[in-house]
Amino acid sequence: MFFFYNNRKPRQFNYKPILYNPDKDEFNERVIKVKKEMGVIEDSEMKPTIRGEFIRNTNHVRRKISKEESTGKSNTKRNITLIIFLVVLIVVGYVLYFQ
Repeated sequence: MFFFYNNRKPRQFNYKPILYNPDKDEFNERVIKVKKEMGVIEDSEMKPTIRGEFIRNTNHVRRKISKEESTGKSNTKRNITLIIFLVVLIVVGYVLYFQ
């Protein structure tokens, strides 16, 4: 019953870009349009891949991909370090248990 009296409104999403310059965007669009008309650039050159743009603009995805590329060397180093640590631990445990 008390929910009828205290209806909260949902939060508003008010994103205001700080560095957005509409004049610069219009200028870049006009330059691209003129270059296309002159034949300097083709349409295929201007179409970026969505995945490429997403990866280029997000740090966490870029770090994850670079981490996946370098995991081959780092995993072998970790495995060797773990094996050496376990061998040393077993030897120390053996020496302490039988003396």
